[in-house]
Amino acid sequence: MTNEGRISVPHVTVTYAQNGSSTVSNELGMRPMQERAYEKRGEQYLLIKSPPASGKSRALMFIALDKLHNQDVKQAVIVVPEKAIGASFNDEPLSNFGFWADWRVEPKWNLCNAPGAEGGKVNAVGKFLESDNQILVCTHATFRFAVDKFGAESFDGRLIAVDEFHHVSANPDNKLGQHLNEFISRDKVHIVAMTGSYFRGDAEPVLIPHDEAKFDVVTYTYYEQLNGYEYLKTLDIGYFFYSGSYTDDILRVLDTNEKTIVHIPSVNSRESTKDKIREVEHIIDELGEWLGTDPDTGFQLVKIEDGRLLRIADIVDDDSTKRDRVVTALKDSDQKTNRDHVDIIIALGMAKEGFDWIWCEHALTVGYRSSLTEIVQIIGRATRDAKGKTRARFTNLIAEPDASEEAVTEAVNDTLKAIAASLLMEQVLAPRFNFTPKTPQNGPVEGFDYGDDGYDPKRENVGFNKETGQFQIEITGLAQPKSQEGERVCREDLNEVIAAFVQDKKTVERGLFDEELVPAELTQMRMGAIIRDKYPELDEGDQEAVRQHAIAAFTIVQQAKETVVEGDEGEQGSSTALIDGVRKFAMDVRELDIDLIDSINPFGEAYAILAKTMNEESLKAVATIISGRRTALSPDEAKDLATRAYRFKKERGRLPSATSADAWECRMAEGAAAFVRFKKEGRYD
Repeated sequence: MTNEGRISVPHVTVTYAQNGSSTVSNELGMRPMQERAYEKRGEQYLLIKSPPASGKSRALMFIALDKLHNQDVKQAVIVVPEKAIGASFNDEPLSNFGFWADWRVEPKWNLCNAPGAEGGKVNAVGKFLESDNQILVCTHATFRFAVDKFGAESFDGRLIAVDEFHHVSANPDNKLGQHLNEFISRDKVHIVAMTGSYFRGDAEPVLIPHDEAKFDVVTYTYYEQLNGYEYLKTLDIGYFFYSGSYTDDILRVLDTNEKTIVHIPSVNSRESTKDKIREVEHIIDELGEWLGTDPDTGFQLVKIEDGRLLRIADIVDDDSTKRDRVVTALKDSDQKTNRDHVDIIIALGMAKEGFDWIWCEHALTVGYRSSLTEIVQIIGRATRDAKGKTRARFTNLIAEPDASEEAVTEAVNDTLKAIAASLLMEQVLAPRFNFTPKTPQNGPVEGFDYGDDGYDPKRENVGFNKETGQFQIEITGLAQPKSQEGERVCREDLNEVIAAFVQDKKTVERGLFDEELVPAELTQMRMGAIIRDKYPELDEGDQEAVRQHAIAAFTIVQQAKETVVEGDEGEQGSSTALIDGVRKFAMDVRELDIDLIDSINPFGEAYAILAKTMNEESLKAVATIISGRRTALSPDEAKDLATRAYRFKKERGRLPSATSADAWECRMAEGAAAFVRFKKEGRYD
């Protein structure tokens, strides 16, 4: 298929300033994220949350060297999820760039490169612990077996650095999580944990809250990273619904002029044809005329209609000899700066975390990915900065729900989950929000730009600091947290809360398809319930403050998105498009207060994009299926509404009226009546 046959995928576009700051090093050779992490080098437990390509590996080198030379730490054990990522910790001449020491790993202690069975590598860990050498690199698996064999006490006095920390889980079946819990209980090691995608709401919590509270956190946002790039300016996130086989539609969204990673679906997913080899062959055949295989790299050579020769790396092939040759060619350090080395990579389970192909412009993923972490990792493949690369995109191809399908319920659920993931990524890519109540004492905050008209003391203001990538937004009636933990959640965990909110199936269903929805049922009730479940240790006042901050962050991004969504003919936005959108929303309303935010359906803009990309018949089918799932008020929902009705009475001196013109007041009255009925029926303990 020619590029003329392609379609434009409706998407959200986030455009960055290209100020080059995240690629500039200080006098010690540290980029901004690394400098921020190094400032916390004295902490015993450190968690670094930073996007792919921000330099986490080198940040660890700086911190580990300081701990080894200045903090009486005996040895550093670097733990990575797979052997290929071990290359990130190869020797680095840091002194060439201003640091006071070089990073050196003796070849025999980089066990990711060692041949042989796992047992031999585990024994090597034991020998290292008894040696005078300082740095060892091994896989998560090797480390788990070593702790089992030698005991946690054998690692006392050492640094344990865990890369791709999201592989850890507080689940009792997660061995690495068990071992870390044991290390923390003993309190005799230093731990540095690093991840580009840390979602505690992603299936299992990474650490139990008690242990997590011991970690000092270094956060470097996606916005800071991309805003500080030299070349990459624009990132698009979109999804495209197809019918039939994805192999028939994939070339409608694959642009052969873009360097692309295609992640085909798992063979267990509904999008898969169950024959992954034929799927790859079909994609290659549709691209053009196959001319054979490059003998040196194993890449497939395909001549396309315009005469160009595409070099395609197939790492789906089950033949390990062929696949290993292709993977080795992709990792060839001599080709890292060669844009023409490869054009398209087709993968299934590989080419995600730790896969460094700076030229990737398009991460094209088929099928819903259940893990938010996996989606962040896939998008991270396209967000590397490279000369001449000004735009990157992530596209998720999703099978369109068909009302005639037997598995239509599963299809609808996958659709909702894909939308939820897209909503969360929009939040992750946005600047950080600092909210403050509007009071007469407020004034402009130093370092923040309040727009052409400057700070207006008579209304709520939106300030933006382009250096730190932070908003300062005044909201009338906003509750502020009182406890230290409440402040921490509002400062660091809003995306965690939003992740839980958008993954709540009932919330997304109603937000997208319930025409009778009273928004406060989601913004107050559902979000409130999620906060109570996630942070039961917070008192009621702090829970409400967290709720208000989280729903404000989510809703404001969604409202601002209206100015930065591109349709089929959209033009590239300016670098201040999202910032302008936030400011425009705040200025267009009569008063930016928490009641207004609670009255907006936060999924309204998501539905507008969904309607662009799904055909009308399928959209109606999904709406019909979801409307059939609606249930009467549950006892818990009735209790929540009755509590809000009681607050309403305290504030206004009367109970909510079931005949009010205000739909939310009617809903509270309905809930209070249901609560009384359920109580009489003995539905509460």
